[in-house]
Formats: sequence, C-alpha cells, structure tokens
Amino acid sequence: MQETEKNRVLPGTLYLVSTPIGNLADLSERAIKVLSEVDFVAAEDTRNSGLLLSRLGIRRPMISYFEHNKRERGEEIAARLEAGESCALVTDAGTPAVSDPGEDLVALCSSRGIRVTAVPGPVASITALTLSGLPTGRFCFEGFLPPVKAKRIARLQELANEPRTLLFHEAPHKLCRTLEDLALVFGGGRKIAICRELTKLNEEIIRTTLADAAAYYKTNEPRGEFVLVVAGAPEIAEAPAGQTLPLTEQVLLYEREGLSRKDAIKRVARERSLPKNDVYQAMLTKEDPE
Repeated sequence: MQETEKNRVLPGTLYLVSTPIGNLADLSERAIKVLSEVDFVAAEDTRNSGLLLSRLGIRRPMISYFEHNKRERGEEIAARLEAGESCALVTDAGTPAVSDPGEDLVALCSSRGIRVTAVPGPVASITALTLSGLPTGRFCFEGFLPPVKAKRIARLQELANEPRTLLFHEAPHKLCRTLEDLALVFGGGRKIAICRELTKLNEEIIRTTLADAAAYYKTNEPRGEFVLVVAGAPEIAEAPAGQTLPLTEQVLLYEREGLSRKDAIKRVARERSLPKNDVYQAMLTKEDPE
C-alpha cells in the first residue's frame, strides 16, 4: 500500500512525540516511525531519550532542549526547521508541551509559520484521572505547585472553591508537604486519588481523603512519581435572592468539609473581607455581625 502524506515525515516540521510514562509497549507504531525518520530529536534529557531510542534500535542525531536552555536552543531548532529539517520533540515521559518547556517551542514555531503536528500517546494526568474514581466530565490541570510555601498556599487558595476535579503532579520528596497544604486549604475531608508509578510494575492507586493521605505518608515513605487527583469543591446551595449564607453557618459548613475551627474562620474572613476577630466573635455569640 502506498504511503500517504499523513504517514510520511515531512520536511520543515516539528513533531510532538508522546513517549511511554512507564510501559515501553505503550509507544505507538507511528511514534516509532517518526522517531526513526526525522532529521534530529530534541529531548528534555538526551541520556534518558537516548536509552529509549537504543532499546528501539533507533539511531538519530539528538540535541537537548529543556527549561534552562530553551531560549537559545529554541532559536536553533526553529532555524533548522526553517531550513527544511524535521524534528521530533520528546520529554522524559509522556506528552511534550504539557507543563513542559515544549510549550515555548510550539509558540515560537507557530509565530514563524513553522508546521507543528502531534503524535498522540501516553499522558500521566489523563491516565490518573481515568483511574481516580472521581468525576471526569470537567477537570482542571494544575501541574506542579510552586515550591515556595507562601506561593503554594496562595495558589491553593485560588483553587479552594473550584468545582472541577483538580490534577497535580508531585515528586516523592515534596509529596508530604503538598498533602498537608491541600488538607489545610481544601479541608481534610476532600477526596483524593493518589496515583503512583502509572503503567509500571508497582502501579498503585490510593483513593482516600486528604487528611488520611497526609497521615499515611507521614509513616510511609513516598516512592516513585505521583499524580494527585483531587475532588472539586462541593457545591453550596444558593441562598434566597438578596441573601447570603449566614456567617456562622458558613464557618460550620467548612468545618464539615474537614477544616479546623481556626482555619474555617480564616477562610470565611478572607472570602468576606472581614477581620478574623469579627468572625470569631460571631461564632462565640452565634450572631452574624453583618
């Protein structure tokens, strides 16, 4: 059968090639073909991707493209594409350009009219979502949270009332602090699916609450790479027109979601732009000062 244009590797084209997140057998036939035929491969880590190509019996020129060299290396890749070469962009595992510096390369190529196409395949966050047992109809991908605690808490506070299922990536050495912060801001009763080592021999899915997850990993050392799938914020019944939920009832609502009295008061004070002491006094007297 004659090869169609869709199956041929075309000159002057950037291919976003998804690679396995654990199981080598998940690499598609088309991905292997593209990796075998492009003029060069741009990889997040040439050692990791070089090992993958070696296992497949593929030998292609490689260059590195990662967060700290993306500006100058992106210009180099774009120039080679404009000269008629073809390039496969790969990340260490999964789909490039998702929470990845490949995003910048795609933007650069798009701005210059360079053809970009994708070879779809494995992606850890979507795999985790399908295994989570949580709602999949609407979701929000957040990637890695900021490493600085103040910025991390601020980001989580922005997401505290997000009703969609939330997806996070996390490294093992940061997992405990992230779970503790999630429980603090979202409430310990919020559901979570902790997805570890997806598609690998030691794949594990733990479906529990944020409080129980934080407690579990205090005594069990995290190992492997994690995707955290967190339930969205529960819907709050709307009050009658022209009214708001009474202040004390809002505090009690957040307590039922798993927050401590202190954290519930902080959250309500922040959401209503009130002094924390006003909310505290309202809880003491069971009166709404508004």
